[in-house]
Amino acid sequence: MFAPLVKSDLGTVSDAARIYCRPTCFVDRPHELDDACLRLADTMLWFAAWHVSVRDDGRVRSAIVPVAEFADWAAAMPDALALQAQTQMANVARPRGILVMGERTVRLNEPQVMGILNVTPDSFSDGGKHGDAQAAIDAGFAMAEAGAAIIDVGGESTRPGATSVWEGDEIARIQPVIAALAKGGTAVSVDTRKAAVMEAALAAGAGVINDISSLRHDARAMAVVAAASCPVVLMHAPGAGSDPHDGGAYDHALFDVFDMLEDRIAACTAAGINRARIVVDPGIGFGKGVADNLALLNGIALFHALGCPVLVGASRKRIIGALDGEAGADARLGGSVALHYHAVSHGVQLLRVHDVPETRQALRMWRGLRDAALTG
Repeated sequence: MFAPLVKSDLGTVSDAARIYCRPTCFVDRPHELDDACLRLADTMLWFAAWHVSVRDDGRVRSAIVPVAEFADWAAAMPDALALQAQTQMANVARPRGILVMGERTVRLNEPQVMGILNVTPDSFSDGGKHGDAQAAIDAGFAMAEAGAAIIDVGGESTRPGATSVWEGDEIARIQPVIAALAKGGTAVSVDTRKAAVMEAALAAGAGVINDISSLRHDARAMAVVAAASCPVVLMHAPGAGSDPHDGGAYDHALFDVFDMLEDRIAACTAAGINRARIVVDPGIGFGKGVADNLALLNGIALFHALGCPVLVGASRKRIIGALDGEAGADARLGGSVALHYHAVSHGVQLLRVHDVPETRQALRMWRGLRDAALTG
């Protein structure tokens, strides 16, 4: 299924061929390499090569192309393929700027933490822990104080096998929590796929919509987000119905997820949603096996080619237990920090986590290393 790609192959691809240009070969000290590296958006990361993959008729061929040589490779491509590559390269370079959430802003030129606050009885890791509104409010403020830039409030579990929640019950769970956190000056997102819940959360003070269905589950959701002009997280999940895990079968997980998110970005912009307000999330653990999740995490830098900030949520996910002797959800802190550190080392801007203080500390270490490399 995978094979080496050489420049001469590019003249033989079909009209349906797809190209995927992923930043790779990240460098610590770009000032020592003159023009031999490129900056990843407005982050603190530079890279020296492109990992170029061409998918054509079920076959994938790949090559590592130094940035200084890419123009020669582009000249050997058919016009349609070269246009795809140029678009992706421009997307990688585009500054991500800030997320604007009413009076609150979050800068994305360095990684930020989104704290998970589930007001549910049955979430896979912390279900029932914050069932009482005041306990949830206290936990949200504690996460913000510990360094979370955004608190992500959810009122419906989407773990495998979870029961769907009536939107009225979901609103009753989250509305007082969002209102209190927003009134206290905390930036809040709402984790929901239902338009009525989105509207109630926005009215209560939420500034971001985080939809695991990429605005596919509810026919009204797209219009709600467009009218609100708020940031939206488009997450990949194979199922848009009641079970978001349904239908998880992939030819190539990394490219299939990329293609789906690219299609959803196009649908959103066509509906009037500003591209600058879109965040993408590959949906680690949603309808994906261990091999699929590893492919997504190893190739996470590809999603920068969509031109939007990238969010990763691997916190306490099943992949960690699978790689560590079936460790339970409450024993996956080390794995969570490791996966998220890997993500930010490849340019990811947002981390959705349960363990805010530990993740924030890891990011401070990451920032210290970057500062020393760039100024030493």
